[in-house]
Parts: sequence; structure tokens; C-alpha cells
Amino acid sequence: QVQLVESGGGLVQAGGSLRLSCAASGRTISTYGMAWFRQAPGKGQEFVAALRWSDGSTYYTDSVKGRFTISRDNAKNTVYLQMNTLKPEDTALYYCAAADRTTTQGMGVWTTALYDYWGQGTQVTVSS
Repeated sequence: QVQLVESGGGLVQAGGSLRLSCAASGRTISTYGMAWFRQAPGKGQEFVAALRWSDGSTYYTDSVKGRFTISRDNAKNTVYLQMNTLKPEDTALYYCAAADRTTTQGMGVWTTALYDYWGQGTQVTVSS
């Protein structure tokens, strides 16, 4: 089994920053990469950012480009999401996910079906 545990969420004013962490534990998996998704109240799950393990390539949804940064610490088996210049529309439950495979099998990194393990989520609330 693989467990993903997110932390670092909270309440912040617009313009502020938060850093989310996702710690992975359990058996070693063939990780294509990891990603962050979010779900706002009454809305579907939205891709936020992804990091490909093989070469460190990163991907972001347009609305967070230039504000959010995904990174990893291999020694700690942890992925981070640094969120700067937060906006009220960033308010959501943020999830991390891991793809237990070596290729995407044709799926985009923004696709939830690519990911095999999910955390429970951490709440981010941005006040105006």
C-alpha cells in the first residue's frame, strides 16, 4: 500500500502564500510523477500542477502559472506546492496524487485517471 498525506493548508488573506506538502509512505512504486488537484465547493476536480519524475518537467494549469510552484524532495519522499499571490478563487480542497506507472499510456498529466494513489486533501481558504 501507498499512503499520501497532505499538510500545510489553512486560512490566508488574498495576496498571501502557503506551502502544501505531500508525504508519501509505504511500498516503493514506479512513479511516473505526482500532481496536485483541487476541488472547490460545488465544482469538479481541477488539475493544478504536475511534476514528471524522470526529468523534473513541471506542468501547470493556466490560472496558477507564475504563482504556484511544484517541487520535490527525494530524500523526504515529499512533494510540495508553493502557492504565492493567492486569490479567493484558489479556495478549494487540495489533493496530491501519484501515478504508479512508468509511462502515461497516452494520458495527459492533467488527467485524474493517470493517478493511482490519492491523499485525503488539505483545505485552502483565501479570504478577500
